[in-house]
Amino acid sequence: MGVEGCTKCIKYMLFFFNFIFWLAGCVILGVSLWLRHDNKTSSLLELKYEGAEAPSTFYISVYILIAVGAVMMFVGFLGCYGAIQESQCLLGTFFACLVILFACEVAAGIWGFMNKDKISKELISFYDTVHDRDISATDSEKKQAAATVLKVFHETLNCCGKESLISTATMWFSDTCPQDKKFAANCHTKIKELFSEKIYLIGIAALVVAVIMIFEMIFSMVLCCGIRNSPVY
Repeated sequence: MGVEGCTKCIKYMLFFFNFIFWLAGCVILGVSLWLRHDNKTSSLLELKYEGAEAPSTFYISVYILIAVGAVMMFVGFLGCYGAIQESQCLLGTFFACLVILFACEVAAGIWGFMNKDKISKELISFYDTVHDRDISATDSEKKQAAATVLKVFHETLNCCGKESLISTATMWFSDTCPQDKKFAANCHTKIKELFSEKIYLIGIAALVVAVIMIFEMIFSMVLCCGIRNSPVY
């Protein structure tokens, strides 16, 4: 019983795409949890020094991704069940959820593109603040606190100092720098590289999901029309 012919083929294609969509939700949830607990990023973004702290923008983005991954898993399951049951109500709800998700993804993509350099700039600014205070500090306690924060940066990113290695002569023999200072890049470059890699990974995942969502919206509407026009369902 139910739909026949081409519509039946679309039914199983929709089920297949929804299963992929559900898997994509699992992947995004897993990747976002990895980004949240990645030792390299968490060790830098949880630093504090004299009231100044690393930017929270990155973690806000990651929490949004966690929510998106969880919602995608739910919507993917809803689509799979709706397709197999040939339920217009479930498929209509699924389509509405997809439209909302797609709109949110487009909005997030625009926001991410406009703020793609913000996270690294904020973290560089935080690093420079600590770096300059370490150099200018006369109090041994404050100097030690700054050195502790700088050491986390230098060991995590294998970097040493600001803009260029020549301009960091005052820090060149500091204990906070890596053992092999000769091959350590400046920290500004390393911070930019760290977050550009993360954003690139998120961008690929978002593009793949957007393509799947477009196909699912088309298939769900075609299947809904097929169910409505079917003589037996």
